[in-house]
Amino acid sequence: MEILLVDDHRSVVEGTKLLIESEPDMNVTIETDVYCVSDLVRLKNFDVILFDLYMPNINGADLARRVLMDVPDAIILIYSGFDIAPHFNLLMESGVSGFISKTSTREQLIQAIRSAARKEAVIPMGLLKQLRRQEIEVHSETGAETTVIGKKEETLLRELAKGHSNKEISKTLLISQRSLEYSLTELFLKLNVNSRVEAIKKAKNLGILPTEDLY
Repeated sequence: MEILLVDDHRSVVEGTKLLIESEPDMNVTIETDVYCVSDLVRLKNFDVILFDLYMPNINGADLARRVLMDVPDAIILIYSGFDIAPHFNLLMESGVSGFISKTSTREQLIQAIRSAARKEAVIPMGLLKQLRRQEIEVHSETGAETTVIGKKEETLLRELAKGHSNKEISKTLLISQRSLEYSLTELFLKLNVNSRVEAIKKAKNLGILPTEDLY
């Protein structure tokens, strides 16, 4: 089984490589430079790919999107020491096949890799509660207008309501500022508004956000 492990911390990848290769049928290729990953996955077939979530220049979610554009059937796991619960829905939208914590035991790590290779989703039990409705459908009082707000858009509205800047929101949502600008434009069109203030007001009127101050 060929495995690619991408993390900017050399000591982490080398230690993890030793843990995984204690299995006789597993071989690990390590990479610390995110800019080499795209070429690497095009040149070699990997059964499972592990990405750290927080890396310089690009995060694991965006890197997964790039790889999946070139290799649509790639099996990618996010391998992180941080809590990924706040980003769960966004990470799933990036196309990853699951998650494994850096604090996991060797047995848990190996099991996660084998499960992913069998195309089984790898999701911590504590995150299952995140698997909830994906969109909100709101009807106007007259019934003439229907606005469908997806989970990603609901999260974006909540970030807007906090008064955060585009830079802060893009970092929280693990997307580029350009992608955020596109998302804001689409959201404003969907809500038929022209500004953040109008979007928040409209969302409150539609019941997507509570009418009282959120934060």
